[in-house]
Amino acid sequence: MALSSNSKQVYGYDLLLGLIAAFYVFMAPYTKVEESFNVQAMHDILYHRHHIEQYDHLEFPGVVPRTFIGKDSYAIFSIAFSSILISALASPVALAASLLQFPKLYSLYAVRLALGFIILSSLRFFRIQIRKNFGSQVEAFFVLLTAIQFHMLFYCTRPLPNILAFGLVVHTEIFSKKLKMVEDLKDAKTVISSFDFTIYHVVNLAYGYWFQRRFYAALNSLVFATIVFRCDILLLVSPLGLELLLTRSISLRKAVISCVIAASSFIGLTVMVDSVMWRRMLWPELEVFWFNSVLNRSSEWGTHAFHWYFTSALPRSLLVAYPLSVLGLFLDRRIRIYVIPVLSFVTLYSKLPHKELRFIISALPIFNLSAAVAAIRMYVKQELFVLLLRTSPVSADFLLCSLGCTILTFMASYENYPSGHALKALHKMGYVKHNSNDSWVHIDTFSAMNGISRFCENHEPWRYSKEEGIPIQEFQQRNFTYLLSEHAQINGYKCLLSTTGFSGTRLHAGFPPISLVKKPKVNVHGNTHNDEIIHRSWPGC
Repeated sequence: MALSSNSKQVYGYDLLLGLIAAFYVFMAPYTKVEESFNVQAMHDILYHRHHIEQYDHLEFPGVVPRTFIGKDSYAIFSIAFSSILISALASPVALAASLLQFPKLYSLYAVRLALGFIILSSLRFFRIQIRKNFGSQVEAFFVLLTAIQFHMLFYCTRPLPNILAFGLVVHTEIFSKKLKMVEDLKDAKTVISSFDFTIYHVVNLAYGYWFQRRFYAALNSLVFATIVFRCDILLLVSPLGLELLLTRSISLRKAVISCVIAASSFIGLTVMVDSVMWRRMLWPELEVFWFNSVLNRSSEWGTHAFHWYFTSALPRSLLVAYPLSVLGLFLDRRIRIYVIPVLSFVTLYSKLPHKELRFIISALPIFNLSAAVAAIRMYVKQELFVLLLRTSPVSADFLLCSLGCTILTFMASYENYPSGHALKALHKMGYVKHNSNDSWVHIDTFSAMNGISRFCENHEPWRYSKEEGIPIQEFQQRNFTYLLSEHAQINGYKCLLSTTGFSGTRLHAGFPPISLVKKPKVNVHGNTHNDEIIHRSWPGC
């Protein structure tokens, strides 16, 4: 049966957003320290499977533990976690790469593309609810705004806890059928039986349920995200729940019963899985909450003023949608009930001194919706994409300016993984043919934080060390073949090449008026006792 023009348009939106996200994956495949636990865990599950003693997190646990739910646990438990879908999509590529001796970087592409597919699927679920509630023109402008912004599509393929909470999905018919029983809340026994360890949840889906007026399902989605992935989603659950109570959309008694049972089930789930994977009894997000909120230790990684989200993060991420989202509150009263809880979420989050844009990324779809509503209300009697761009040059200029900012931000982000580029260059030029020993590469802490993961490692004869705490003067006594280091000079080693990284922007006359400033970030050193390395032609530092 041929697809209708409307269906083609809807799938065209998916294709557009998917292609942009995939472009970011292939152009900037490397990951940074914020993603390190999740990406290392995905690597270990694909390559070490049930051999937990070989997992990276046991040697390098990080500051606080993170959950393994959302990565994979099917090698240990026969439970239908959402991560099964990621592993199922990525594992054929990992297997083929291993058999053909291809670099493991191909598996990283596969993992990130699989994650992006899942995140964008949950965004599609939300987008369909936008069309049903606000019309196809609002949906079209919502897609346009999302496409010309950088951060949502760039981050949707990155295995951050914020992204896993944003929209990780597994759908089963069993859970969908039982979800209705949860909302009816006929009795506690029925509710308990409905919470299988099968999950169709989290923030994007909560927004979709919210628009469908399936309020208990929306709250339970956010409870899952809070308990398992990001404890700070509690700051979104609270204002949303309060609004639903004040508008009498939910019953306090039913909401408490539903959320308590959901929370109990999800706590049991994460404690059961993560205690095995971490080899000690723990609830990861409880430790994260204690570290970040109670002890306020997150401020050790930098602080910003209270207004930073509103004066820096949101303007950079929303671009032209930022003023439009404010205008939407005045032009359409329907949008206010959706924006106010999310606005409260960002305001409450602003009280924490340590701030990063990714912490509030789950707010972006609602602000984009408000902006799309405002745009359509301004051109309600016009053909949007024809007249808006042809007869409203100011609006077109704003859109093009947003697109230009996105391109500039992408160029800066591409340069933000210097150690990944350095290791790739080393693999290309540094193979030692006449050395019976392995090529042993030491990766310092700075390099490990700025672009290198286990997926970047090649097969034998390459070997890698991330040993921490080695004094710089001690390296000449160690038998490393190569060093990746932020230091320009190390005794006993010769600097072979260096890679630059993003350092800032500079204004100047001409076009484009803004250029990137890059500085040397990572140096590759070769052992001076290896004649083959020293006498080979290198780019130098």
